[in-house]
Amino acid sequence: MTVPAPTPAASPLPPILLVGCGKMGGAMLEGWLERGVRQAVVVEPQPASVAPFSDRVTVCAGVESIPAGFAPAVVVLATKPQQAEAALPACAAFARAGALFVSIMAGKTVAGMTALLGGEARVVRAMPNTPAAVRQGFTAAFAGPGVTEEQRALADTLLAAIGEVAWLEEEALIDPVTAVSGGGPAYVFLLAEVLEKAAIEQGLPPELARRMARRTVSGSGALLAASPLDAAQLRVNVTSPKGTTERALNVLMAPEAWPKLMSEAIAAATARSRELAG
Repeated sequence: MTVPAPTPAASPLPPILLVGCGKMGGAMLEGWLERGVRQAVVVEPQPASVAPFSDRVTVCAGVESIPAGFAPAVVVLATKPQQAEAALPACAAFARAGALFVSIMAGKTVAGMTALLGGEARVVRAMPNTPAAVRQGFTAAFAGPGVTEEQRALADTLLAAIGEVAWLEEEALIDPVTAVSGGGPAYVFLLAEVLEKAAIEQGLPPELARRMARRTVSGSGALLAASPLDAAQLRVNVTSPKGTTERALNVLMAPEAWPKLMSEAIAAATARSRELAG
């Protein structure tokens, strides 16, 4: 069950500390810079990852190198989950000072992060997906105990810089969100991949097959985003009775085919997300 998004926080964005500047952290940082963040410090030990931003933000190799006196309003945790036990205790002073923590680390629960940061920590757990790189992402977020409405609005503003945001009432829902939205781009890319392969098998030149598969998937996504109709109705609209699309869908929608396999795939991914959180 989702809850309405809060009213976005007023701009400009307050000081931000970003811990980890990989693909997702970098996408978020680019979105904040586009929205006019005035002060951002990035902790990233890999120079190549942060090189595109080095002239616009302060870069530190570790938390211990953060400039003295820097007081972030929000700390965004975008490091690898396995690095959490080392990175979070080093940020505990910011928690004691009242900073909001926004984590996009998969499998790390609010309770687990709070234990590493100290009892004063206020944590928002979020799961974005990779279309964030083109500001077309989808992020589901959960606000942990003690997070104020103002802080939730701030988190909403930060996450909205990379796409659409939805808020969850229950943290456990992060697991199916991870399976559907977090992994969803991979499933869509697989669709483009198998469409391209099938087109080649039917005799189309490889370059044409690739162009056609990619544009069909991206164009269909754009139509879905722009249309008020649900996906099922859009599918019906493409399917002429006794036509070629209907024949193909009879194969894809057979009892043991695509719908069943997708349900099993999402269930497997959800279970794995719960295992990682456990």
